[in-house]
Amino acid sequence: MIVDTLAIVGPGLIGGSFSLALKQAGAVREVLGVGRNPARLTVARELGLIDRAVDWAEAGQADCILLALPVGETEAVLKLLAPHLKAGAIVTDAGSTKANVVAAARAALGARAADFVPGHPIAGSEQSGPGAARADLYQGKKVVLTPQADTRAAALATVRALWEAAGAQVEMLEAALHDRVFAAVSHLPHLAAFALVDELAQRADGDTFFRFAASGFRDFTRIAGSSPEMWRDIALANREALLTELDAYVAALQSLREAVAGEDAEALLTLFSRARNAREHWIETQD
Repeated sequence: MIVDTLAIVGPGLIGGSFSLALKQAGAVREVLGVGRNPARLTVARELGLIDRAVDWAEAGQADCILLALPVGETEAVLKLLAPHLKAGAIVTDAGSTKANVVAAARAALGARAADFVPGHPIAGSEQSGPGAARADLYQGKKVVLTPQADTRAAALATVRALWEAAGAQVEMLEAALHDRVFAAVSHLPHLAAFALVDELAQRADGDTFFRFAASGFRDFTRIAGSSPEMWRDIALANREALLTELDAYVAALQSLREAVAGEDAEALLTLFSRARNAREHWIETQD
């Protein structure tokens, strides 16, 4: 057993899957659930994601507390927890942006920010809520931790051990670099998918386009089924890095448009071949 009690703020897909995996691994004795939606906590308890629903005061007495919620809520939730944190309690998160989360932890926790371990599991789906949770979600998946210079070593070691018990491969990154990387490989693709679906939906004859859309469209736009609130928060939280990536992508699309408009078959073939080769190399490195 790694920790006796774990509290999860927001036991949905991410938090609930973390709980199920740790229970299956025997890494935790009891899982507490806390949040602002009693109905979701009831569902989480019925599904076995949590053992009990508790208030903020009792959640603060857990050995480790995972924040599995939209990044925009981080500071407010930490302020609710801060007065109740017992000595030695570890707080971590699963947010998709890290620099803003670190700033929120410092603002809300003060000196206790040393007990905060910023984290980001690179796993999930377009589904959300307690019913989407599953014990194998993190098997073989990466989890990035972005500890600060003053992060308590024992807290970092415990959070790392919990993720490894859940089946994940843990890596470390500096927070700003994390945000730059994920602006390109996660946040931008989500925005592109949302934008394409919305653009077609706004057309007067959009229903005709959707009627003939098939697997390619479904694969490309799958992530547009993700939580709008969560992605709103991510886009705003990682604004600077995301704007840089959006500008680069718009420039690439403009170059592609020019090649199509100019009937430049060689340029198109070069771009498509280069992209395919890069993707195939990436896929090979995942095996």
